[in-house]
Amino acid sequence: MEANSIKDVIRDILSSSGIAINGNQPWDIRINNEGFYQRVMKEGSMGLGESFMDGWWECSRLDDFFSRIMLCRAEDMLKKNWRMLLPVIRAALINLGSRSRAFQIGEQHYDIGNELYVNMLDKRMVYSCAYWKDAETLDAAQEAKLDLICRKLNLQPGDRVLDIGCGWGSFIKYAAAKYGIRAVGITVSKEQTKLGRELCAGLPVEIRLQDYRDLDEKFDHIVSVGMFEHVGYKNYKTYMDVVHKCLRDEGLFLLHTIGKNYSDVTVDPWLGKYIFPNSLIPSMKQISGAIENLLVLEDLHNFGPCYDRTLMSWFRNFERNWDTLKTCYDERFYRMWKYYLLSSAGSFRSRYMQVWQIVLSRKGVPGGYNPVR
Repeated sequence: MEANSIKDVIRDILSSSGIAINGNQPWDIRINNEGFYQRVMKEGSMGLGESFMDGWWECSRLDDFFSRIMLCRAEDMLKKNWRMLLPVIRAALINLGSRSRAFQIGEQHYDIGNELYVNMLDKRMVYSCAYWKDAETLDAAQEAKLDLICRKLNLQPGDRVLDIGCGWGSFIKYAAAKYGIRAVGITVSKEQTKLGRELCAGLPVEIRLQDYRDLDEKFDHIVSVGMFEHVGYKNYKTYMDVVHKCLRDEGLFLLHTIGKNYSDVTVDPWLGKYIFPNSLIPSMKQISGAIENLLVLEDLHNFGPCYDRTLMSWFRNFERNWDTLKTCYDERFYRMWKYYLLSSAGSFRSRYMQVWQIVLSRKGVPGGYNPVR
């Protein structure tokens, strides 16, 4: 395709989203390198993300840009290129969430420096969607989310709780201090394990560097917040088998996960390469298939729009603290992380992505479960 024709195609796609090239609106894009058009046409979302990292284009409000792009499904217009099918083919042939790959997400994403997350997250270091229903600040919204989970599980003093993907231990630290529970948290990140143990010192909390497939013990309740996105569709049934095996008969399991409006087998190529390797956003169909004949769905709560506000808060913290962080990270990392946070915010703003909290039991709650909001 001729260079001018490619430029016209990209301009038309952006125009269908209300985005102009070199326009005056904050969501319009400014082109610094004319190679941008051919790169995006050839490589799709990968080319869009990498060209931003390379400074080939700018946008004052990336979050608004992506919200508009997602609303009109602009990338679907580019998917005629066979190269964009390669991630799908790879995911079909390879189990990206296999045991041998389990710790890659920890090494590439969570082990890149606790300093980054200390300067980006709330005071409790909660790296998942906050609950803004009655909150005005990130700290308050994250505490509201932690307490919401405790109330949904009806935690009682002495309960033994498992947290699959515990991060830096924010949930189990809160639940142990306020509700008097005992807990085991597992993570595949060495840095999270180290700092989490320090933050939870003095509490009846154990944090392990462990893959979920190695669990074989009983718990009164199980929680998993923002980890299921790293499991992979080929392992959903295995994951739920582990939950079923480890959950006591009268216990509850709360799954907090990002959700997609349709079933897929691979993550966005750029996001998979630079941010979350071997990951996948599940659909409700995929989750329901994994729990079939294992667990009873008691409650489903969608508060996806809260993640837009959470991500924007994280970005403001990241931006405000960049002078501190830039001694450890270069300008290309800054552009990569900005792109990640703001493109994600746009995805939730457009309702392309959801956040689900799902409460499940082994045999059904006698008399029915009382939903908590």
